[in-house]
Amino acid sequence: MHAIANREQAEAWNDWEGIHWAEHSERYDAMMGAFNAPLFAAAGIAADDRVLDVGCGTGQTTRTAARQAYDGDVVGIDLSAPMLERARRDAAAEGIGNVTFEQGDAQVHPLPGRGFDVLLSRGGVMFFADHIAAFTHLRHSLAPAGRLAFLGPQPAGPDSAYARATAALSPFLREASPAARGMGSLLAPARIRQVLTAAGFTDIDVAPAEAPMTFGADAGDATDFILAMGPVRHNLRDVDPETTARIHSEVRDALTEFETTDGVRIPGHVWIVTASPKHIFTRPSPCSRRPAL
Repeated sequence: MHAIANREQAEAWNDWEGIHWAEHSERYDAMMGAFNAPLFAAAGIAADDRVLDVGCGTGQTTRTAARQAYDGDVVGIDLSAPMLERARRDAAAEGIGNVTFEQGDAQVHPLPGRGFDVLLSRGGVMFFADHIAAFTHLRHSLAPAGRLAFLGPQPAGPDSAYARATAALSPFLREASPAARGMGSLLAPARIRQVLTAAGFTDIDVAPAEAPMTFGADAGDATDFILAMGPVRHNLRDVDPETTARIHSEVRDALTEFETTDGVRIPGHVWIVTASPKHIFTRPSPCSRRPAL
């Protein structure tokens, strides 16, 4: 792997949190998959496009992009070796041949200049150590007529559906787990615009999107999954079994409100962000102009 700027993230996503995502990728894809439609609508991938999926994880969005860019090429990049191993295995199993996966830090990883028509990310761009440096680096890999499309979370208030469903956990969630540090870095539209403008992007649009997030087959199954997710598992690691059992019971009871015939589905809210690289024209200096002969 090439140089790493986000060392803490690299360590976290190659440790137990990255392994859990890789081993339960279908659960995480079910949680986030309903947002694929607005994300890909914003990306507008054409059949012959070259696409970079930033923070591709286990590769669901990379494979989807490859199906849309069936005459093009798609690269997925991520820090996590366990997640990329799962991504490669799933792509091979589905017979997708126009996709490759690279382990690297997209903030500093060598990328071809103007090598991509679309930069795509389902949340991975949240975790950069230096967002302006990262997006500037990514912009250099984007073709002049290219486009950026990524998804990021909206702020979740105490009255949100997920907060109500997991209220029993709230007193125990005191700190972010190692892999979750950075998730709140791009919550505000003003911050998103400021970062992208400083990185050389224009035509910036930040639009809200809502979709149901599926957490499990029923309330009990969804509770098991939520308590196994990195941030929750990290904060409950020293909680005694009796208290953990009580939390499980209270969360399970609260999740019954969201049980449907298609599983436990909680409304989720994200930002869909699009932008274009700013075209910079340099005017020749007067002394460089030769007189007509």
